[in-house]
Amino acid sequence: MVAGEASGDMLGAHLIAALKARRGPMLFAGIGGPRMSGQGFQSQFPMEKLSVRGYTDALRSYIEIAGIRRRLARGLLEERPDLFIGVDSSDFNLGLERQLKDAGIPTVHYVSPSVWAWRRWRVRRIARAVDRILVMLPFEEPLYQKAGVPVTYVGHPLADLIPFEPNKDEARAQLRLPSGKLIVALLPGSRRSELQHMAGAFVLAAHRFRQEVHDVHFVCPTATRVTRDMFELAMHQHQRTDLPLTLLFGHSHEALAAADIALVASGTATLETALFKTPMVIAYRQSPISWAIMRQMAYLPYVGMPNILAGEKLVPELLQDQATPQALADALLALLRDGEARKRQIARFRDFHAMLRQNTAEKAADAVLEVMDQKRHGKRA
Repeated sequence: MVAGEASGDMLGAHLIAALKARRGPMLFAGIGGPRMSGQGFQSQFPMEKLSVRGYTDALRSYIEIAGIRRRLARGLLEERPDLFIGVDSSDFNLGLERQLKDAGIPTVHYVSPSVWAWRRWRVRRIARAVDRILVMLPFEEPLYQKAGVPVTYVGHPLADLIPFEPNKDEARAQLRLPSGKLIVALLPGSRRSELQHMAGAFVLAAHRFRQEVHDVHFVCPTATRVTRDMFELAMHQHQRTDLPLTLLFGHSHEALAAADIALVASGTATLETALFKTPMVIAYRQSPISWAIMRQMAYLPYVGMPNILAGEKLVPELLQDQATPQALADALLALLRDGEARKRQIARFRDFHAMLRQNTAEKAADAVLEVMDQKRHGKRA
């Protein structure tokens, strides 16, 4: 198995647990993070080496990542595992999966790349690389069926993990947030590259929002100590250490459960926010070069997962040059003052939750074992 970032580590850990519950002794190895390791996974390289985002970051790390993939492929081709599972990280995994499949090692890819949003030609590449793809979104399944790629819709594990009715009061008490205040969650991203481009804008947006709404408290969960330090640095650089803010290390789910509204960087966090039924504004900034390339290749008018699922601009999106501190603050204020817009978001978020709750780990485990058994029976035949 190979997972390249925190969300993949979570998926991998749940899948390993479900597989171990269904079968006898199994050995799991490759690249993974702490959650997979907690399930007995043996990681041969640090997962953080693969956690890059955007074209400029990927180019800087290309030589090192390519070397890791070569060494991993060499070892897997020698050891010939019963199955290889690539968990997301498609830029790394699809090429590896193609090598292994060509050598007769069955391959499963878990999480579809966003082929429906951009780079649709990748469906053909995926077909050559995998024996089965496990997809999380219902509209992805027919896309692969049409292309002749074996596919299983498994739903999204976050929909299984997150309670359908989050307890706001309990979350606020757990985080020791002040009572009687408006709680605004700030989620500026989980990677260093995201914080570089968004931390300052989020800090200044919070300051400008507070000038209009005095009775507010902000909560900002950070994914790592590095990203926490980067957000604190942005507060100092912009002289906004006076913000009423609880800065957390982890605890993003508690922060989203506690919040009345949220400002969220585009990515998995937008889906988490929707599953917690927290009305939001989506923002995103990246390097100008990466942005220009992505805009050229994009197929969809939206970047946020709630809007993609809704098929409309349910949630405001402010991207790149639009994502100025003043514009972000204005969008949050408009959402706060528009009760109908908040109710409309929450109602659709409930629909998404019901649709995506599918016992994902169990469905994924069943599909993986089916591929493995098919290959074994084929060999015996």
